[in-house]
Amino acid sequence: MNPKPHVAVVGATGAVGIEMIKTLEKRNFPVGKLTLLASARSVGKTLTYRGQTLTVEELTKDSFAGVDIALFSAGGSISKEYAPIAAKAGCVVVDNSSAFRMDDSVPLVVPEINAADIKGHKNIIANPNCTTAITLMALYPLHKAFGVKRIFASSYQAVSGTGAKAIEELKRQVEEVVAGQPVTKEVYPHQIAFNVLPHVDVFLPSGYTKEEEKMENEGRKIMHHPGFRASVTCVRVPVYRAHSVAVSAEFEKPVTVEAARAVLCKAPGLDVVDDPAKKEYPLPLYAAEKYNCQVGRLRKDSALDNGLCFWVAGDQLLKGAALNAVQIAEELLK
Repeated sequence: MNPKPHVAVVGATGAVGIEMIKTLEKRNFPVGKLTLLASARSVGKTLTYRGQTLTVEELTKDSFAGVDIALFSAGGSISKEYAPIAAKAGCVVVDNSSAFRMDDSVPLVVPEINAADIKGHKNIIANPNCTTAITLMALYPLHKAFGVKRIFASSYQAVSGTGAKAIEELKRQVEEVVAGQPVTKEVYPHQIAFNVLPHVDVFLPSGYTKEEEKMENEGRKIMHHPGFRASVTCVRVPVYRAHSVAVSAEFEKPVTVEAARAVLCKAPGLDVVDDPAKKEYPLPLYAAEKYNCQVGRLRKDSALDNGLCFWVAGDQLLKGAALNAVQIAEELLK
């Protein structure tokens, strides 16, 4: 790998694409050249990187000549079409969509957990689902210590997980409600302002949604734990940024709050925020725009054997997407 790689960001004008550009700059990633790619309707828009103004170019089959690393965040259908083309051109793709996550030949990576899996890549590496990544930042260290069997979880997912249009929708609806005007809906099937929707992604014949099943499927792959089981309810909440997840986990070995806290305090990329007496616990408002995820509300689960409850929050545009992708790119350079 070129020590000063030519990097392309595909979907550069989207919520995650913009964070990818900011993260490359903030982490001083040794970019030799940066190319911004998007669909025809975004061509000509400009974005700044290290004080330079860069113009967005159209994504085509010829966009990847000479590109070393491409960070994709333009949705599954674009990834399915263009990632193999980029890979064939000799470019390593870090893909943020669900297109390749469960493909056996594609590593699915959270660098703090399974960076070693990157070695087996065939020019495509997948970023996990945002809710899965944030949950596993707290769950995996506990799994290493106590052996997780299963979890029951509910997510509290910010609208930015849906994209920039959803952020606008929440803002607009709050203004409409406050002004006593009728509420207009474009992105979500129901009003999201002052409401919660137990519906993230599409429903499956099982009655779960795709998002809910991702936690079990992706969790098994990332943790190398084929017997891991997860029953999840994913909920969209009127928060702009950062997802939160309430988790009840059952372990093979007995687990105390003290032992769990000692493990979590040493975990990379994770801050323990857990002092109920001082009303200190992870909040999406304070986890937003932070690289580390936060875990708190640690307590013994009263309904499970060897059980532990915890609450984890993290910025799903960062650890759930852009930061994780850039961390994978950093591993590629090592």
